Amino acid sequence: MDTRRLFRITATAFVAAGLLISGCSSGGSSSEASSPGGDSGSGAVSIDPAALKKYYDQKLTWRACGVPGFECATLKAPLDYTKPDGTRIDLAVSRKKATGPGKRLGSLMVNPGGPGGSAIGYLQAYAGIGYPAQIRAQYDIVAIDPRGVARSEPVECLTGKEMDAYTQVDQTPDDQAETAKLAASFKKFAQGCEKRSGAILPHVSTVEAARDMDIFRTALGDQKLSYVGASYGTFLGATYAELFPKRTGRLVLDGAMDPSLPARELNRDQTAGFETAFRAFAEDCVKQSDCPLGTKSAADVSNRMKTFFTTLDAKPVPTGASRPLGESLATTGVIAAMYDESTWPQLRQAVADAMKGDGAALLSLADSYYERDSDGSYANLMYANSAVNCLDLPPAFSSPEEVTQALPSFEQASPVFGRGLAWASLNCTYWPTKATGSPHRIEAKGAAPIVVVGTTRDPATPYKWAQSLAAQLSSGTLLTYDGDGHTAYGRGSDCIDTAINTYLLEGTPPTDGKKCS
Repeated sequence: MDTRRLFRITATAFVAAGLLISGCSSGGSSSEASSPGGDSGSGAVSIDPAALKKYYDQKLTWRACGVPGFECATLKAPLDYTKPDGTRIDLAVSRKKATGPGKRLGSLMVNPGGPGGSAIGYLQAYAGIGYPAQIRAQYDIVAIDPRGVARSEPVECLTGKEMDAYTQVDQTPDDQAETAKLAASFKKFAQGCEKRSGAILPHVSTVEAARDMDIFRTALGDQKLSYVGASYGTFLGATYAELFPKRTGRLVLDGAMDPSLPARELNRDQTAGFETAFRAFAEDCVKQSDCPLGTKSAADVSNRMKTFFTTLDAKPVPTGASRPLGESLATTGVIAAMYDESTWPQLRQAVADAMKGDGAALLSLADSYYERDSDGSYANLMYANSAVNCLDLPPAFSSPEEVTQALPSFEQASPVFGRGLAWASLNCTYWPTKATGSPHRIEAKGAAPIVVVGTTRDPATPYKWAQSLAAQLSSGTLLTYDGDGHTAYGRGSDCIDTAINTYLLEGTPPTDGKKCS
């Protein structure tokens, strides 16, 4: 199980958006919007605008690719923005052009989260065909795979077999030997990343990805950035607004992160978020005739799940494959189902099967979380996730001893997941590249209105993070979805979808504090 700060939107959440709203507006302009460098903001570094001009002046050569109707191109960016005349990297970009009718509103950039999620994959599988018809009619829907992700100089760390072994390591160690084995697995993971991707590892930060977005914005011919970011994509969008507030157009940050928190607090908050989601699952489970964890009470379901994990820790069950279902993979499978309540029936059946000695279904949930293919290969999601997270913030813990000291607070946050998620937070301790980012408030003074969306029982990005980010942003407005699952836009709430569609099409944000269910 490696779920440390994986702020992602899963494939099960790629559902069609709800009510469509009509309207049109221009995105506005700024005389500074096409100049290289940055506006202001605490995330800015000293960069020579003249040296970046060649990147901002580049023209994209579009070609047909992937799904019919989509185009792809390659964007050039400096590997190191402080050395723009040095090594260049290739970044993959894609678009689905506006279909009309109605006045074209420019480009709408999308990012599904992660860090490590492929924005191009999200665009071609969902956003470019599943976003509301009028959004697609008036916007080119566009995406850039962030540096280190998928098609853009992807970070690689382990072979498929090595990753299989890594995901099965016991992450609730019971003694010094198991603790040493867990630490060794994190070290091997980090060493693999350095060996296979050492050149790009120091340059996959969120700040650098946001700067890439600004080059892409200019190459698209847009004076301001319009953007929908989900999960980790909210941090990416907020970072862009911090760096380039005057170039910020209509930003929707759905399933928001809180940039002011250090890694340990983020991890503990997310642990509590998964507990909140699990309680909602448990309360629903006891009402179902097929609940394998009892029908007495939600507390009883939690206790039985903990016992189930402990049983698997001692004796994994077969799966019909070479990998048995132990505690780590089972925990990951359960966590995967917390992202979307529509997966709860599947989880009930998977747990029931595992309790009868067949772990195949729960293993399948874990594999979907890790993006493991049937041939044993993995997408680079987990590699990029660690690379970005470990660069953006100093590690949550400096040693296994610190984890041990923090266990009570994590177990208080989540009796079901706390112990495992505390140990999973040790990952960045052994990272080969020192963090370049630090926790800080993002105000983005001078930015246009930014809509921050929070879901009250979101497992991965707790609701209080949305409240905090909306309060930090000088132009933030909070939109609340009282419900379950990770993120809110396009997940069935007409109220949420109407508010966001109106904002994207007309530029009118919802009233601050608006609540939907």
